[in-house]
Amino acid sequence: MTERPHRNFYGRLKGKTLKDSQKRYLDEDLEALSPGPVSWEDNPAREPLDLDALFGGKPVWLEVGFGGGEHLVHQAAENPDVGIIGAEPYINGVAMLLGKIRRAGVENLAVHPGDARDLMDVLPAASIARAFLLYPDPWPKARHHRRRFVTQEHLEPLARALKPGAIFRVATDIPDYVRQTLEEVPKAGFEWLAERPADWREPWGDWISTRYEQKALREGRVPHYLTFRRKD
Repeated sequence: MTERPHRNFYGRLKGKTLKDSQKRYLDEDLEALSPGPVSWEDNPAREPLDLDALFGGKPVWLEVGFGGGEHLVHQAAENPDVGIIGAEPYINGVAMLLGKIRRAGVENLAVHPGDARDLMDVLPAASIARAFLLYPDPWPKARHHRRRFVTQEHLEPLARALKPGAIFRVATDIPDYVRQTLEEVPKAGFEWLAERPADWREPWGDWISTRYEQKALREGRVPHYLTFRRKD
């Protein structure tokens, strides 16, 4: 049996009291949407997930920290030929996603309601064709920058899970997060694909603006859209 490494977790796991409908979504839907045995209790040997069995051999995408789930459901609806896994530890966001899944009727999603690092432990190497990190927690204080996702603690296992040539998209409205992203992501084996300012100033063609982005725009912050490719 492999022991779980010590991992500090920062951020909220639960917010305000869930609505009765959200509690029902969690009780009725979440287990069936599991990507497989991710938790250390259920998979102490950290056996890789069988993604072919999960999604019938479809290409697999990953969204880290899906917030309220609007982008995740949008991508699933627009790409029925792809299987998408979403990871999010904030249970209120998970409940919101489950409601959106019901209303949209999408069936090509799996949900990990926990730390993305535990999920990446059990993703097979070179198994993910695309990954998204959209408006992650900015941890604005300098002493907290090590908590950001764009550190090698997170980027190295992500790179291991991505196929050569896989696309990694990052959206943020925080200039210093852009700085750290551009410094750290290439160190993990990625190349930034921007060739002109529009490549990071304009959203992707299949983008749907999330509630976090709308809040940023209302408060006068400027979104940045960064696209990387996993090196061969």
